[in-house]
Amino acid sequence: MADKQTDMPTKYDPTAIEAGRYQTWLDEDVFKPSGDKKATPYSIVLPPPNVTGKLHLGHAWDTTLQDMIIRQKRMQGFDTLWLPGMDHAGIATQAKVEARLREQGITRYDLGREKFIDKVWEWKDEYAATIHKQWAKMGLSMDYSRERFTLDDGLSDAVKKVFVALYKKGLIYRGEYIINWDPQARTALSDIEVIHKDDKGAFYHVKYPFANPDDTFNGKHYIEIATTRPETMMGDTAVAVNPDDDRYKDLVGKKVILPLANREIPIIADQYVDINFGTGMVKITPAHDPNDFLVGNRHNLERINTMNEDASMNDRAGKYAGMDRFDARKAMVADLDDQGLLIKVDPIVHSVGHSERTGVQVEARLSTQWFVKMKPLAEEAIKNQEGDNAVDFVPERFENTFTQWMENVHDWVISRQLWWGHRIPAWYNKKTGEVYVNEEAPKDIENWEQDPDVLDTWFSSALWPFSTMGWPNEDSADFKRYFPTDTLVTGYDIIFFWVSRMIFQSLEFTGKRPFKHVLLHGLIRAEDGRKMSKSLGNGIDPMDVIDKYGADALRWFLSTGSTAGQDVRFSYDKMDSAWNFINKIWNASRFVIMNLGENTKPVVPATDKWDLTDKWILSRLNDTVNHVTEMFDKFEFGEAGRSLYNFIWNDFCDWYIEMSKEVLTGDDEAAKATKQDLLAYVLDQTLRLLQPIMPFVTEAIWQAMPHDGKSLVTAAYPVDHPEFANAEAESDMTSLIDLIKAVRNIRAEANAPMSTPIDLQIKTSDAKLQSVFENNRDFIDRFVHPKDFAIGADLTAPKLAMTSVITGAEVSVPLAELVDLNDEAARLDKEVAKFTAEVQRATKKLGNERFVANAPEDVVNAERDKQTDNQKKLEATQQRLADIKAQL
Repeated sequence: MADKQTDMPTKYDPTAIEAGRYQTWLDEDVFKPSGDKKATPYSIVLPPPNVTGKLHLGHAWDTTLQDMIIRQKRMQGFDTLWLPGMDHAGIATQAKVEARLREQGITRYDLGREKFIDKVWEWKDEYAATIHKQWAKMGLSMDYSRERFTLDDGLSDAVKKVFVALYKKGLIYRGEYIINWDPQARTALSDIEVIHKDDKGAFYHVKYPFANPDDTFNGKHYIEIATTRPETMMGDTAVAVNPDDDRYKDLVGKKVILPLANREIPIIADQYVDINFGTGMVKITPAHDPNDFLVGNRHNLERINTMNEDASMNDRAGKYAGMDRFDARKAMVADLDDQGLLIKVDPIVHSVGHSERTGVQVEARLSTQWFVKMKPLAEEAIKNQEGDNAVDFVPERFENTFTQWMENVHDWVISRQLWWGHRIPAWYNKKTGEVYVNEEAPKDIENWEQDPDVLDTWFSSALWPFSTMGWPNEDSADFKRYFPTDTLVTGYDIIFFWVSRMIFQSLEFTGKRPFKHVLLHGLIRAEDGRKMSKSLGNGIDPMDVIDKYGADALRWFLSTGSTAGQDVRFSYDKMDSAWNFINKIWNASRFVIMNLGENTKPVVPATDKWDLTDKWILSRLNDTVNHVTEMFDKFEFGEAGRSLYNFIWNDFCDWYIEMSKEVLTGDDEAAKATKQDLLAYVLDQTLRLLQPIMPFVTEAIWQAMPHDGKSLVTAAYPVDHPEFANAEAESDMTSLIDLIKAVRNIRAEANAPMSTPIDLQIKTSDAKLQSVFENNRDFIDRFVHPKDFAIGADLTAPKLAMTSVITGAEVSVPLAELVDLNDEAARLDKEVAKFTAEVQRATKKLGNERFVANAPEDVVNAERDKQTDNQKKLEATQQRLADIKAQL
């Protein structure tokens, strides 16, 4: 151990500490399951990042929380599996690759399907390598031997099996419906892939003339229709009114001329029309609006699709064919105006759907697609939440979000007009049109043509917790041992996209919930609270943060910066604080290690060798172990962090280590050896508590001190030691610390440095307290440097003195030449005000019947104790103030 005492650099340098450490862990295989069949299994599957680019701060947060959980469970003796993987991210990845190709002046159609897919695989390999480097830089303890990709053969088998099973059960069907269409990616979108934004638009008020010249309404030969989308007019097949609208009863059955198309369309009655909105008459365009589609079905209206896949106008749009949709809008409005059919234009701001992936305005498009019938699956998922197999949502409020969405879910459009993804396992007979759905292609393949579409990315992602474990082979060792998984960690923003779909698919195909707990965190926001985005230019690369502060500092900030379900604001000031905390740990650890003896071991010596500080620090350590463990179990990492911070910074560094110097510099070798063992033990246990959060620095320190085992990663996590609990020692030490702080504050108030001699007088009638102070005189001498020290019940504070009231005692420091009585009176006035406010606060709280009746008994009792303590302090301070004022 002697050689190791100088191994630690004098300054904490995260770059040097982290260099090579991750590869060492991989080489030692410390991240793999233990293989101990007697141990309780604990598994997490990583929410697979999309292979569309680099990981962002949200990924860093998400993976840090998972790593903390799995690292702690590993140390606690669980047989842990954290399974990594990545998502092919169909539309998002294809859009990225197509954008790259456009820069080269080519399209996917120039390459053809197979060559284009080769390009996407090249992209995947490039960005997967980047993501691997980022995972390593974050220190994530995943088992790479089990890493999966959503287009792996095994996962593809699972996807095909699920599709075919749902199809045969009647839960997957093919039909013509209005769907959300991305005209840039040229693919269907599900409802939740559409982001609504406020756009500038207008209501265009248009004349629809009656077909019969003799027909009139309110003396006019036309009706007035308002639309925000004149470019879809060429697809109108009716005008609708509400059957209960007395204004228009006589118009039902009549016909009007569709402007610009010169085509007759009927006026129909349908309950869909809102009597109180606008004119109470709406144009019906079944091929371009989901509500109009349903109206058209009820009235057997023709569906006229007037747009191509890229949102340009097609031949059904007449003279506007070939125009972009928005150019066609301008041209149509101009023609309506020229023909005297445009009444007015009212500018508005309205909510318009945009593609989540490409950002372009979405079109409602009539299309033949594959759908999942959601109602039966949703009902099972809702019912499951009522039983023992329910998924535990953290925070609990998000279960309502899940349930409400399931109760109002629409059928899920799962086909995508893409080339990158899981090809739909359906074939069409070239002669008969017969549909063949199976996991394998038809034997006489030359007579069949496979559906060109692929499945929505979320279809395969929904199977992730069990497909990665070897399902559909239910005899798979991993599936049998590690499924259902224990905890899913993800953002609250994908409850609909992913969490809900994993739940209903897992219940349908395994009969089990996919995970026991789902921990939902918020979003990482900029310091001003705005969402980080490329457009705002306020995004922050986590790798840049690590380069400056180290991975451990970033992990500390991310893990302790907010409560579950809440957003967190990134702040460089907070990163500075995180680095300072680790630097404090480094310096304290270096001091301890340099002061260990040749035979020091991190063990607890016999109890008869403990002094007050030893009893106190072990009791505080035990409290911290229990509280941190409890907070981890509740996923309240912010609270766990606060407990660790207070223990390390205040208890261990500021007090125990400082008080240990009195023994370490003394002549009692036996006492010194005891203190060295305890310093090593407390540091060792503290490093173990910290390892899940900041693995790099704790491993580096642990390796520099006496230890058993090859890595802190697999060392045992601290456990409760009831024999360490010592309320008396904690109380006595609190009194000693309060005394030292009181005298230090007095010195500071009087501007009297430690080199200035002072007399110390402690007035107390508490014999136990007097004994504590007398028995720990060495600490009082070291920390407050009194010249003379008096303690007793009958002491009278000198006329010229500064005083402070602590629990059970009044502290006086005669400073005749340094203190002005008026200044001291003013200071005591503030103290009286402080204690008065505390008493009033407690009195009000205890006077609240609801608090007394509903709060835990120990909380109420603690509040009463604080009230009593502050009342005594108030009275003592008031008396001292009265004494001084009498002398003025």
